[in-house]
Amino acid sequence: MRTENLSIAVEIQSTLGEGSIWDDQRKCLYWVDIYQGILHRLDSKNGKHDSIEVGGFLGSVVPSASEEVILLNNRSFVGLDWEKKSFHTLGEVEKDLEGNRFNDGKCDPAGRYWAGTMPQAEDGPFGGLYCLHPDLSIEKKLDNISISNGLVWTTDKKTMYYIDTPTKEVWAFDFDNSTGSITNKRVAVTISESEGFPDGMTIDNENKLWIAHWGGYQVARWDPETGEKLFSVKMPVSQVTSCAFGGEKLDQLYITCARKGLSNEALSKEPLAGSLFVYDTKGKYKGVPANRFKRVS
Repeated sequence: MRTENLSIAVEIQSTLGEGSIWDDQRKCLYWVDIYQGILHRLDSKNGKHDSIEVGGFLGSVVPSASEEVILLNNRSFVGLDWEKKSFHTLGEVEKDLEGNRFNDGKCDPAGRYWAGTMPQAEDGPFGGLYCLHPDLSIEKKLDNISISNGLVWTTDKKTMYYIDTPTKEVWAFDFDNSTGSITNKRVAVTISESEGFPDGMTIDNENKLWIAHWGGYQVARWDPETGEKLFSVKMPVSQVTSCAFGGEKLDQLYITCARKGLSNEALSKEPLAGSLFVYDTKGKYKGVPANRFKRVS
């Protein structure tokens, strides 16, 4: 299937595909199926798709400065050596909140891993936003979060953008890269009722935001300075969850989606729900390399 430069990268039936991220050193894309607890990898060098069944709820994955990748599993940060299939826990949050789990997360330019929690029941603002520092200390940054999602930083390292999905807003914060502090919260983008809900997010080399619209059949490019919608990639699936630039020139936009909650009738109209898509920008748009977790011993 190919429509306006959109094609299927991997045809699978992920229940809740999420967390796409490109590893520019290993030339591969990682993403997760949150509900099935599966970590996926697509190797661009040979086109091979493989996966590891981790179990539990997987929130997101990030590359690290070492050989391992770092996962969000239930309420824990977990290191994984893919080749050895070995795991070790780096830290845990909200031990007293068994109904919560990690959702989305990304690393900032200094190598800290920011990750947010949410109640699995999706019944209120009972989650938080946390930061795993390189020394493995964990700091809580925000509370009263409902469904923690997209996180990105501008190329000058001075602004962080963040999504709490039910607010239908993208928040901007002044960001201090040396300390990881965030201040001066404000609304950068507001998503209208007809556009769906903001979910995962990435940023391009012009500091424009690319947002996956859950229930909106699209990934849209937004200008956070004006709040204006600039461009939209129309999708054949409704529950679009995340996007990430990848490929040799960082001009391929990988897009995840979900089957969660769709009726049989809805799935008959969205047979590709759960697959991994790729949108070829033909060099018109380019991303920036993903930040890596930089653990210090």
